[in-house]
Amino acid sequence: MMIVLMTPGARVSAIGAVIRVCHARGLRPVPSHGSQRTVIGIIDADKSTDLSDIAALPEVEQVSPVSASFKLVSREFRDEPTVVQVGRVRIGGPEFVVMAGPCSVEDPEQIDACAQHVADCGGRILRGGAYKPRSSPYSFQGHGERGLEMLTAAGRRAGLPTVTEVMHPDLVETVARYADILQIGARNVQNYALLEAVGHVRKPVLLKRGLMTTIEELLMAAEYILAGGNPQVILCERGIRTFETATRNTLDISAVPVIKSQSHLPVIIDPSHAAGKREFVPALTLASLAAGADGVIVEMHPVPEKAYSDGRQSLDFPGFASLMDSLRPLGEALGRPIAPAVNTTEASV
Repeated sequence: MMIVLMTPGARVSAIGAVIRVCHARGLRPVPSHGSQRTVIGIIDADKSTDLSDIAALPEVEQVSPVSASFKLVSREFRDEPTVVQVGRVRIGGPEFVVMAGPCSVEDPEQIDACAQHVADCGGRILRGGAYKPRSSPYSFQGHGERGLEMLTAAGRRAGLPTVTEVMHPDLVETVARYADILQIGARNVQNYALLEAVGHVRKPVLLKRGLMTTIEELLMAAEYILAGGNPQVILCERGIRTFETATRNTLDISAVPVIKSQSHLPVIIDPSHAAGKREFVPALTLASLAAGADGVIVEMHPVPEKAYSDGRQSLDFPGFASLMDSLRPLGEALGRPIAPAVNTTEASV
């Protein structure tokens, strides 16, 4: 891919001229508008492509190749951090965004209680699984579309956007009708048909790192989504598989600064799947904030011991309220505010 760097404050007419020439030559331009300047990526061009006519256009400062294997995802293409907007929530901005909810949507009462508690404690997005990829075919697989209906209804009542996993390309349209953010789980990070499908959707995508996926492979997976036309991607580190068995996975906290040095996309942490044990979730969440993550996605349940799935790693309601209270002083010190609790006393009950 080649990038066309426009001069600071380039006029809309000059940017349009570059795009028109690209289209006339059968090239695909992808503009990225920053606060100071615009960069136009030309996906199907490389160093051998003659772009002298474009380089000579008014207000074009430079035409150069992108050296990284991932192009649209890289900081070479866009130096300013991407902020993903979900309703009133901005992921990748100053706020440290907490997403929380149960692993599985079980019934209306359960997901309603979770949604209200998340909102009361200052959580900003409701998570919940409707389609559940499980290691055993005999485990609870989720309620499917009925689960999506319950999740969406609970989120609306609590005033929270929702995030849930989509497992198959054929389900993308269905899940997109309900959820505000489509999650690609760790098992599907290199399911290229699914990545291409969510690339055509105009909704944010939460892309989780796989158990055995390198950072470069994660960024290449994100590239599929951006190349499909969807720039709203949130990356998620959720632990990788190592020789260690004390936790469910090993949280690669170094992935946060490494990714941010290479990519403009926001990065969040999933401490629940990394730890596999609820008692370790608060420490990993605090470490995520300190490391520069843009948020976390945490599992919580009214009665974790009775959860249909992942109860061992799910916080109970008092545990989640305590976690949110512990985050605020650190967030304030680091300039990463956390939304206040609606009612601290009630939220902690």
